[in-house]
Amino acid sequence: MKKIVVVDDEHDVQFLFEQRFRKELKSGEIEFHFAFSGESALEYLDHEDPSTIEVVLSDINMPGMSGLDLLKIAKEKYANLKIVMITAYNDSTNYQMAVQYGSDDYFTKPIDFTILKNKLLNR
Repeated sequence: MKKIVVVDDEHDVQFLFEQRFRKELKSGEIEFHFAFSGESALEYLDHEDPSTIEVVLSDINMPGMSGLDLLKIAKEKYANLKIVMITAYNDSTNYQMAVQYGSDDYFTKPIDFTILKNKLLNR
């Protein structure tokens, strides 16, 4: 089973991911954990074995701790953790910062779930 952490301040993202990965969730192929802030994602990571987490998918623009802040801190603490950034704004500055902080991939919204699903299931 692949454990995936989704970090986004918009709660409807949980419903969207659960719908798009309905088959994989039902078969036990994927397990999602949802965090609605960078702070709660870090709290979760601090209490989990990072080696059991396949990937963290994080929005960039969130109140409080941004996704880029989360990326920087998480990569310093858990160097091998795979983190993918997601943003609604195709902005070269955010992209460059994400690369600099060690992002493993980068998606813009609306997410192409066919591509995302392929990448997540074939890691």
